[in-house]
Parts: sequence; C-alpha cells; structure tokens
Amino acid sequence: QVQLVESGGGLVQAGGSLRLSCAASGRTVSTYAMGWFRQAPEKEREFVAAMSRNGFNAYYADSVKGRFSISRDNAKNTVYLQMNSLKPEDTAVYYCAATLRFWIDVNRRDYEYWGQGTQVTVSS
Repeated sequence: QVQLVESGGGLVQAGGSLRLSCAASGRTVSTYAMGWFRQAPEKEREFVAAMSRNGFNAYYADSVKGRFSISRDNAKNTVYLQMNSLKPEDTAVYYCAATLRFWIDVNRRDYEYWGQGTQVTVSS
C-alpha cells in the first residue's frame, strides 16, 4: 500500500500562491488516481481537485477552477497542487488522497489512502 505525506502549507496573504506537495512511498503514484481535499473548521471535508490514474485528466471544484492546478511528477513519486490567487475562504487543512480506481473521483469515501494534512491559512 502507499503512504502519503503532504507538505508546503503555510500562511499567505490573499492573492498569493502556494504549492502543496504529496510525497508517496511504498508504491508509485501512477498506480492510483489522486485527489486533493480540504477541511475548514467545523465543515465537512470537501473535494478540491483530482487526477486520473494515467495522469492525462484532471477535474476541479468550481470554487478553485482557474486558480488551482493538480500535477504529478512520476520521477519524484510526488503529486502537487499549485494554488494561485488564494482567497481567505481557501483556508483549510489540505489532504492528499489515493484510490485504486482508474478514473477521476470526487467522492472522498472512495479514497483508500490519506495523508496527514497540511494547514493553509490565507489572510485578508
């Protein structure tokens, strides 16, 4: 099975950018469809972005479309979430997740493996 470790979170001003990394070990990321989710205080964990297993297709939540981008580096066995034009409402703990399903999946219950999360705070 795969282990996932997120990094790259932090405090940033509105309009700024961050790049989150999700380093995988145990198995290659190309074995999985990958997703990013986030959870703000007192809210449910919500879908942010996902990539199909072959890496050719991506899908985004409407709230981040045009601002966030998911990508994968097979050589580094790492998945990234580039976040631009950040807004205070993007403040949350961001989680990387993996599923053995092939296609893009927006349902958090379909993901078998999760990282521990990284905090992103956007100040106004």
